[in-house]
Amino acid sequence: LAQDPLWLKCRQQSPPRPTVPRREELSAMIQKGTVSISRRKARKAYFTAPSHIRRKLMSSQLSKELRTKYNVRSVPIRRDDEVQIVRGHYKDREGKVIQVYRKKWCIHIERVTRDKANGQTVPFPIHPSKVVITKLKLDKDRKALLERKSTAGKKGKHSEKET
Repeated sequence: LAQDPLWLKCRQQSPPRPTVPRREELSAMIQKGTVSISRRKARKAYFTAPSHIRRKLMSSQLSKELRTKYNVRSVPIRRDDEVQIVRGHYKDREGKVIQVYRKKWCIHIERVTRDKANGQTVPFPIHPSKVVITKLKLDKDRKALLERKSTAGKKGKHSEKET
């Protein structure tokens, strides 16, 4: 088989198989030894996260205009924000957030509903990663958050003139 020219030709053309790094190699890549790389532990931490951590995990991107205005990419979503849906069946629909349902990892948007079999209309759940915030509900805490996040991006070794 090794002397067969066709087999040798096929062997030379096929790219080498990618190797999956072993656990020891992965742990050498990680900065902190306290952070786990286990998929099982990451999923458990995500799905059993308490409400105050789910708030941060349920963040949405800002629209292009808001991103340039505040110099911030994403913020945790809250009630009364105006959003645009960018994925799924309700794509390109806009509306105000009427509820952030942290327990079910979703948000409800006004006029995004579906009819049940008995004729009742219920809000359709949308994941916050599938929307873009087009208008923020600003209060003093939200303004402080935006200020903090925008100044955090400016810290670093290089100034804008150097880059």
